[in-house]
Amino acid sequence: MTDLTDLGVKAIRDGVAGGEFTAREVAEAFNAAVAGAGELNAFIVATPDHALAAADAVDADRAAGKPLGAMAGVPIGMKDLFATKGVQTTAASHILEGFTPEYESTVSHNLWSAGAGMLGKLNLDQFAMGSSNETSFFGNVNSPWRKQGSNAALAPGGSSGGSSAAVSARIAPAATGTDTGGSIRQPAAFTGISGIKPTYGRCSRWGVVAFASSLDQAGPMARSVDDCAIMLGAMAGFDAKDSTSLDLPVPDWAGSLDANLAGKKVGIPREYRMEGTDPEILDSWERGKAWLRDAGAEVVDIALPHTKYALPAYYIIAPAEASSNLARYDGVRYGLRDLPDGAGLQDMYAATRAEGFGDEVKRRILIGTYVLSAGFYDAYYNQAQKIRTLIARDFEQAWAQCDVILAPTTPTASFPLGDKLDDPLAMYLNDVFAVPASLAGLPAMSVPAMLNGEGLPLGLQLIGKPFDEQGVLNAGLAIEQRAGFDARPEKWW
Repeated sequence: MTDLTDLGVKAIRDGVAGGEFTAREVAEAFNAAVAGAGELNAFIVATPDHALAAADAVDADRAAGKPLGAMAGVPIGMKDLFATKGVQTTAASHILEGFTPEYESTVSHNLWSAGAGMLGKLNLDQFAMGSSNETSFFGNVNSPWRKQGSNAALAPGGSSGGSSAAVSARIAPAATGTDTGGSIRQPAAFTGISGIKPTYGRCSRWGVVAFASSLDQAGPMARSVDDCAIMLGAMAGFDAKDSTSLDLPVPDWAGSLDANLAGKKVGIPREYRMEGTDPEILDSWERGKAWLRDAGAEVVDIALPHTKYALPAYYIIAPAEASSNLARYDGVRYGLRDLPDGAGLQDMYAATRAEGFGDEVKRRILIGTYVLSAGFYDAYYNQAQKIRTLIARDFEQAWAQCDVILAPTTPTASFPLGDKLDDPLAMYLNDVFAVPASLAGLPAMSVPAMLNGEGLPLGLQLIGKPFDEQGVLNAGLAIEQRAGFDARPEKWW
């Protein structure tokens, strides 16, 4: 029999339903894989009992002839940004260490209702702030990939670095991620897997630790487009508890997948050909164009003229919202409390936040507080919001010429851990291709395209019209079929 940990979402679900193996056998195999992969540091907390209990429930339902859910028998990793009832939820921050929610996030509830089980809570950049998974209080995640001829530890991307590492290393068939400015797509590209950020509002934000509320969006990360489509269908849906949730039916994305793009137009934004982009990234982009032409699409040039302003606008808006959202962590109600002898309330706030927040989180809170302060609000925050409107308008005008946009996911392949840690601006530039779609609230996906000359994965990004996850997934499937990407990291952990 095939090693169960080599199977993805669809293969596991169908195999369990068809009686080829039990859900418990799958859970046991992945629990063992998680336990044996400590060097990756992908999980903050492992929950083998949760995975086994969910598996036993699926096996019992199958034995009783009951209908099985879309994720039945599939154990997954849960990014430690999603509240999980009775299981520690930290956002990878010291300030929330030991916090155990009494409630379940809507996304995780939907997944458990669909038959999925939880292997554990996945590591991430603290409060989802980072592009390399080096800002976690619980230590950095190691990418399962290595450059040819080198043992140097590489970044798995961020903030969903634990998710990308776990899926790529075959210690989880799929994982949840969140994407505020590229945090699903960039780590997926770095580790040779697929990941989709749906339209803003498609997945509920209720029970997800907030970073930037007008940008945060949950999505799936898996080893194939098909698996992403299945999992997204289980995650999505209207939620009255989230005021930004889309009150729309959830399409059958997986059942409607079609790699035939005849009659479709693919836009190539000329502004994304940026100085400093790795030549091999540009080569993968050219291959992507050829693959989509082969699938029947017409490739057309388009203009997104305000692209160059996207990154600075994002790094004003996101920290501003973070500054507001993270004000709730004060040492009073939950999480860490640092109370020096003889300290007053303000002293406790200051000591708790100084001890509890990491450097990158503090940096973004300070930036956000500054741009929201009197005298600077109009100069920075309001201007950034106007830029955001212009960026969204660029995309709206582009849809008159094309159905989907093809671009690189990242300007480079994965880089060594520590390489950019002391240079925040260099780290922020990792998000240059991902941020515009986030600011516009559009569905966007990364799919693996090829390995570069050093044996590291490169990803291609597809951006779609609002609510058109199907178009993004279909174009992703067309690339996946033609790229034939089946590379996997050699096990060193």
